[in-house]
Amino acid sequence: MNHLYRRSFAILVSVIALALGGCSLPKGETPISALLITGGCCHDYDFQKQVLTTGISEFADIDWTIVHEGGDSKDYQSKLFDNPYWAAEYDVVVHNQCFANTEDTDYISKVVSGHKQGVSAVVIHCAMHTYRATDEDLWREFLGVTTRRHDHQSHYPVTVTEPNHPIMEGFPKDWVSPMDELYIIDKLWPNATTLGTGVSEETGKTHPVFWTNQYGEARVFGTTFGHTNETIANPQFQELVGRGLQWAAGRL
Repeated sequence: MNHLYRRSFAILVSVIALALGGCSLPKGETPISALLITGGCCHDYDFQKQVLTTGISEFADIDWTIVHEGGDSKDYQSKLFDNPYWAAEYDVVVHNQCFANTEDTDYISKVVSGHKQGVSAVVIHCAMHTYRATDEDLWREFLGVTTRRHDHQSHYPVTVTEPNHPIMEGFPKDWVSPMDELYIIDKLWPNATTLGTGVSEETGKTHPVFWTNQYGEARVFGTTFGHTNETIANPQFQELVGRGLQWAAGRL
C-alpha cells in the first residue's frame, strides 16, 4: 500500500469519525499518530483493517497509517523494519498480523527494536502467535505473554480482574465474546498485568484475554480476541481497543 493511499485512508477515517460525532479532543491536543501493521495467514485482514480503524476512531482522534503486507503467508518478512527507526514517527503501533512461521532472530530483533526505543503498542489476536516458531523470547517479552495454541471457537464469558484500570472503565462486567478463539497462555511475563480472563471449555483453566505490559519505556495493551470479523466489529471490543490505544499513547 503506497504512502498516498495510506494518508488518504487516514483522512477518510477521520472524516467518518467526526461525522459520527464520536471523538472529541481535550483542547490543544493533537491527534494520536498510529501505525497499523497487518497481514498474513488465516484472517480477513482486508475487512479488519477498515472496520477496526474506523471503529476505534469513534472513540479517539487518530491519524492512521496502514501497512498491509504479506498476503496470506505464514513467514513473511517486511522491509519496513530495515529502517532502525521504523516506529519513531508514531505515538503507538498496532500489531494485528499473523506470521507464525517467521523465525529469523535478526529480523525479529529489528521488529522489537522500535519498541525498545520507547514506542508503545497495541497487540491483537494472532500477533501473539506471530514468530511462534522461534525458540527466542524477544517478541514474547515485548507482548507480555507466551502462547502457542488456542482452544476451539466459542462465546467466552470474560471476568474483569482490574475494573479500576482506565482501559476497563465502562467495560461490561457480563461481557461475552462474539464467536472467537481462546488463546492458551503458557506464561504471563513479570511486567504484565491481567485485566480480564476467560475460561477454557476444554480444561477449565483460566487464561488472560486482556492485559497490559511494560516493555522498557513502552506501554503495551494486548488482547487475544480478534479472530473473527464479528469480534472486530463488536462495539464494546472496539471501544476497549480504543481505550487501550489511548492508554498506550499516554492519552488516558
